[in-house]
Parts: sequence; structure tokens; C-alpha cells
Amino acid sequence: MLHVEPAEAVAAHATAPTAPSGNPTAGLTSGEAAARLRVDGPNALGGEGRRTSLKILASQFASPLVLILVTASCVSIAVGDTVEAGIILAIVALSAGLGFVQEARAEASVAALQARLTLRATVIRDGREQEVPVHDVVRGDVVALAAGNIVPADGRLLAANHLYVDESSLTGESAAALKAPRDGEPDATRDADGEPGPTRDGDRDAFVFLGTSVVSGTGRAVITATGARTSYGAIAKRLAERAPQTDFQQGIRAFGLLVARVTLLLVVSVFAINVALQRPLFESLLFAVALAVGLTPELLPAIVTLNLTRGARALAVHGVLVKRLPAIQNLGGVTVLCTDKTGTLTEGKLRLEQSVGIDRDDTTEAATALALAYLNSHFQAGFANPLDTAILAQAAAPADLASYRKLAELPYDFQRRLLSVVVQRADEPPLVVTKGAPESVVVRSTSVREDHTARPIDAAEHARLAALVDGASADGFRLVAVASRVLSPEELASLKAPGSAVGLAAADRLERDLVFEGVILFSDPAKAGVAATIADLARQGVALKVVTGDNELVARHTAGEVGLAVAGILTGDEMRTLTHPALVARAPGTTIFARVDPDQKLQVIRALRESGAVVGYLGDGINDAPALHVADVGISVDNATDVARSAADIILLEPSLAAISQGVTEGRRTFANTLKYIRMGTSSNFGNMLSMAGAALVLPFLPMTPGQILLNNLIYDASQTALPTDVVDPEVEAKPARWDIHGVERFMLVFGPISSVFDFVTFGLLLLVLGPNEKAFHTGWFIESLFTQILVVLVIRTQRSPFWRSRPSRELVVAIIAALAAAVLIPASPLGALLEFAGLPPLYWVLLAGIVVGYLALVETVKRLSEGWLTAHRSG
Repeated sequence: MLHVEPAEAVAAHATAPTAPSGNPTAGLTSGEAAARLRVDGPNALGGEGRRTSLKILASQFASPLVLILVTASCVSIAVGDTVEAGIILAIVALSAGLGFVQEARAEASVAALQARLTLRATVIRDGREQEVPVHDVVRGDVVALAAGNIVPADGRLLAANHLYVDESSLTGESAAALKAPRDGEPDATRDADGEPGPTRDGDRDAFVFLGTSVVSGTGRAVITATGARTSYGAIAKRLAERAPQTDFQQGIRAFGLLVARVTLLLVVSVFAINVALQRPLFESLLFAVALAVGLTPELLPAIVTLNLTRGARALAVHGVLVKRLPAIQNLGGVTVLCTDKTGTLTEGKLRLEQSVGIDRDDTTEAATALALAYLNSHFQAGFANPLDTAILAQAAAPADLASYRKLAELPYDFQRRLLSVVVQRADEPPLVVTKGAPESVVVRSTSVREDHTARPIDAAEHARLAALVDGASADGFRLVAVASRVLSPEELASLKAPGSAVGLAAADRLERDLVFEGVILFSDPAKAGVAATIADLARQGVALKVVTGDNELVARHTAGEVGLAVAGILTGDEMRTLTHPALVARAPGTTIFARVDPDQKLQVIRALRESGAVVGYLGDGINDAPALHVADVGISVDNATDVARSAADIILLEPSLAAISQGVTEGRRTFANTLKYIRMGTSSNFGNMLSMAGAALVLPFLPMTPGQILLNNLIYDASQTALPTDVVDPEVEAKPARWDIHGVERFMLVFGPISSVFDFVTFGLLLLVLGPNEKAFHTGWFIESLFTQILVVLVIRTQRSPFWRSRPSRELVVAIIAALAAAVLIPASPLGALLEFAGLPPLYWVLLAGIVVGYLALVETVKRLSEGWLTAHRSG
């Protein structure tokens, strides 16, 4: 669409009065804003925000098994069995306290990280522009909008300057909508009362809506609705959609379901066996429920969150801020990283080298081209891209700049790859000035400026233009071509009334029969050290692919400068000739995707994912948002557009491949340490379930009391909270890893029975040494169970053999020692009597040492023989 400028500059409207005088164009005072925030609440959709401490505490008792246990204990107290029930309740409370502390710490860490990533809006308060967090925007606020911004809430426009807004998230329309305020004075009462939006279909063009994004232009709007009262909020409330789960989240969920199925089967079996053996029904129920609680990996969410928050804090030190925690693990699984070259492979600081006409030696032609490029960059109202910034900062402004006024603008879009303005100086004829990709300018040019005259372009001139563009591109220069055309009075009159919009057909009317003026050459040096980082990524199993709007010659030159081996190049024009299956086949072997538009970037990411790659995408522009959203990991930078930052999972304080490489390593550490907990849970808990089922068949009494089972579980869980600190072997960090639930099942089915074998050996030795002494048996198995469960982590935590070749973290060693000490000392303490523990003879400790050494040796042997077959992940 083309927006036609009124005779008076729109900029005058954009600087509306800002005194807090009750006029809605003047904004609010800080006091008024605070009062409205208290009444309306934060500008956030329902379900957003941090959990309160009370909710975290309540969640510790949300498990049906825990509730059954608490209820049964209360019944025991009511019938007079206070000691056992009191012990069970105390241990449940301690377990809940442990979970509460860990989750509250994780929640606080997440909140601190998220606070650094809060989107901000520019509002007018107390008579001046100031930035506030988006969630603090209230009804009546006047917000300033510019290209790249996300609209913070629903609002009615007060002023607009070529304001184009992408409303596809609400309407599904891909074309940006032109916005303009209504004629007439603003209705202060309507705005203050917060009417949610337009009342007629025609009103939509005068309103902006939460979650939409500004493509180009500027404007100001008075907020009419916030949070759930917005149009987007109403849709979200109706749909109540959840974000799709990541590969990591799906793996955790699948593991939880696996454990739940196995636990339910074996616990029901144990209860049925006890009932069949005519043991007391209530005691059998209490034992079965306590067993289920003890065997359920209820700390898994806390361990995962602790792992992720620890990884997020480590990445923050390196300038990498994590918006969505599960993305850390996905970053560790990345096998392909797609990025533009600007700012990552290069410095991202464009230097204007020169301007040239068709005759590279004619300085007059060069000066004319640069002056026209300056006019275009000066008057355009879209997002300030680096090329415009370089022109305005490094070129001299035309001496007569003040005498020009802008009549109209045709904003940049990624299909035309052009931006045109119509300007006029005094009473001279209006002039169309077009700037954009050389190939797009050339195809719309019918003549070329040479020797101060416009000569028709013939075949020879086309060859000269192609040589000019290709030669400069091959030398690594980024190019912008400039062309112009004088508008006739009839063409000017054919434009609609000031402030109105006409269709994209205006591009065909204005951007035709152009006079090619010349090209502007920019350099962007390769970033120091990037070649070493590319090599590091390759060693990590991450292939780097360049996805750029620049032509293939510039991209190949940059790749050569940074040592990126180019296996193949695919251009946007070539992509249009490929079917999707053909693109899926070619994408993995392609290093550079050149001259691609936003839709094609999206196609590249989808094709790579369908080929089996885990794709990270680094982008910072408006056009990068769709690709950021569909990638496995979307990465943007702190100074990116709001749209890109909102779509991304991870934000870089500086555009750096080295920071991404560090993030890949941290993601693999996070996954590896989470996997350690899962391996322990599968090898120990499944084995304990089998042992309990067997013991219920052969023993004349329960192998442990419910209170002892819960205490065992509490000590074990406490020892596992140090796992997020553990050291990960370099060979694990060196390769991508993804979930494989079948690998988890294999691991469980092999190492679980090994644990059970040693439990049954323990049962036999205890009966042989201690005789039918129920309390001594409970004590002996309580200690043996903890020793084997806790010490096996030293074997399972590493793929190295023997396991002592890999050193655990100091925190994990301390936690293991403390847990083993608790296992020995509690039965011997006064608390041991309350828990019905008994003393053990010296021979027991000799047998315990032999059992533990034998168990660890067998696990180590099986691990070595498996040679990776039992690993619970698959390499990317």
C-alpha cells in the first residue's frame, strides 16, 4: 500500500501536546497510571506471571498418593496409633519442605532472569516520553509506536505517519494493514472508560491491537484495553491454547508416564499379595501407598528446573539470556545453526565505501546517486536498517535538504525488495526516488544516467550494469541501487486524497520506467575470531548455514573470509522452482541460502527440520520472526526488534557465535545431568519395586514399615539435589543428544533387575545372619537400600570405564557422604527407636561392604559391555 502525505507534515501530529491536562493525547501522570494499574491489574494475559509461595507449597501436597497417605495417617491417629502416623506425617512434611525450598529457589531464579528480558513500551507520562515494562501499561496511556515494535495493548490512534501494522496473528491476513486516526477530536470519555475496541468494521483502521507488530512508520495511540480485556486476550481466553511441547518436555513427560505405569502395576500387585496373605488390610494399604510415594520420582520436576536454572545462570554470565527454560536443552541438541552473516560472521558495522554510476570514474554521477540515496533514507519512515543508518551517518546531507518535503511513501517489502518515496522541492515536479536490491531496481529501469543525461538501456548497458553489480559483489561489497523518475502532473493528480491508501498496484505505477542512477557500496569486515568459533561448532557437531537476503557472490566472499567451507549454494529464485520434497532433500547439503525472502527462510527451517536436523535460528529483524518461531531454538539479540525478541527463546546481549557455542555446551550439560537422575530412578526405583513384590511373597512380614520407606525416600531425594552441579565429561559435551524413551526402557529393564538381585541376596543374608528379627531386618535393608541407590550414581553418572576416571563435583560428593551418614546414624539415634529400627551385629557391616562392592562392580561391568546400547539418548 501507498500512504500519501497530507500537505502539512505528519510529524507535526506525532508531537501532540504532552502536558497531563486531561486531554487523552497528553498521556497520564505517574499517579494516575499507578491508580489504574491497581484497579485493572497488570497488562498480562491470564495465567502469566510467577507462582506465589503459597501455590508452590500447595503443589507439594497435590499428589493423590500424598493426600491418601496424609488421610490414612489422620485415621491412624483417630484410632490411637499416633506414633507411626505422626512419624509418617513428619516425614511427608519434611519431603514437602525439601520440594518447596528447591522449587521456590528455581522460581526465584527464573523470575530474576525473566526480569532482564521484559519487553518495554514508550509511553507519555508526566509530560515526557519514558519507557515502562509492557505489563505496567494502563488504560489512558499514550504509547509511541515505531517500526519493529509490538503493540503493547489495544488502542485508538491519535497520530500516524505511514503506519503499517502486521495483524496476521489476529486476522490471518499476510499483508500489513495501513493505519490512520479518525477525523475529528479524540473522545476522552471513551478512552478513559476503556472501551475494548472498534464498534464498526471500518473502525479497525483507526485502532491497533495487542500482539500485532509495526512493520513501518510511526504513530501514537491512546490505550483503550489491556490484558485479558483486549481482542487478543479474548481469543486466548476462548482457546486456552498451550505452547507446543519441546523435544525435552515430551521426553520428560514420556518418562513420567512410563514410571507411573510400572509403579501402578507393581504397587497394586504388592497390595493384592498382602491381602491374599491375610495381612491387616489397613496396614497393607498404608504400606502400598507409602511404597508408591517412595518409588515415584516426585523430585524430577524440581531436578529438571534446578538443572535448567543453573544452566540459565551460567549462560547469563556469557551474555546469553534464556526466555524459555526448556530451550536450553534444545540448544544442546542443535545440529544445524542458521544465521544471517551480518553481525555474526561480520562486525555488523557497515562502512559506506563509495557510490558509483554506470561510469565508475564519473564523480558527478556518483554524487547524484548518493544524494538521492540520502533523500530516500532521510524521508523513509520504516525500520531503521543498518544501510540507512550508514548512509545518514557517513554521507553528507544534500545542501538543499530542507527545501524538500515528502508527498508519499511506498514502504519496503520483501517481495519487491524496494522502498520508494515521492519528494518535491519548491515548485519543481515531484520526484520518485527508489532504493533497493540492484536486481530489483535494474528490472524496473528503462534508462541509465550517464553524462548528465538519461539514455535508454540496451543490451550493452544491461551487460555493463550486470558487470558493475557482479564485480562489486564478488569483492564482498553489499550493494544498494538507486533510481529515480519525475512524476507528471497527471500521475500526481491520480494519487488519492491526502492521508488515504491505494493498493499495491501503486508500486507498478510509481516504480516503473526508472532512471538507473548508480549503486552505493558498503563494506562489513569479517568478525575477529569467528573462524575459530565456526571450527568449535563443527567439533560440537553443529553445521553452520548462512540464510541471507544478500546475493550469492557477497555471501560466498564472506564465507571464504571466515573459513566456512561452502558445500552448496541455493538462491531464492532456484528455491521457487523446487517442490517441498526436493527442498528437503537439498537443504542438508546446502551451506548458503542467498537472496531469500522471509517466506523462504521459513521454508528452509522447515525443510531442515523435516530432514531430521535440530535447527537453531539466529535473527534480529521483523522478517525473521516466522523463522524464529518455527525453529527448534529461536535466538535473537538484545537490540533486535520487539517482534524478533518476542519470537525468540534465547536472547544474546551481543550477536556472537561464541556465545551460542557456549550455550550448546551448557545445554548438553543440562541434559546430561537430568539424564543422570533418570538413570538412577530407573535402575534403583524399578529394582526396589521388584524387590518389594518378591519380598511380599516370601517374607512373613513387610520388608519395611511405611515410615521407614518414606524416610528412605527423603534421604535419597536430598542426595539428588546436588546433581545439577555435577561435572559432565567432555566427550558427552562434544556431541548432540536427544531423547529416546526406548533407551530409557532398556536401561530400566537391565539395571533394575540387577538391583533386585542384590536386594534378594541381602534378604537371604539378613535372614541367615539375623534370623526372623523383623526390626533388625528392616534396619539392615533400609541401610543397604540407601547405600546401593546412592552410590550407584558414581557409576551411572559417566560413560567412562572404570567410573573413577571421571570425577564428580564436590557438591555431589558432599551430598553422597551426608546421605550415607544419615543412613547409618539415624537408626542408631533416639529417632531410630521411634522408627522401630534395631541394632545390627558387626558381621552385617562386613556383608554390607561386600554387597555394595559386588553391586557396583556388576553395574560397571554391564555398563562396559553394553558399549552405548543402553544409553538413554540418541545422538543428533
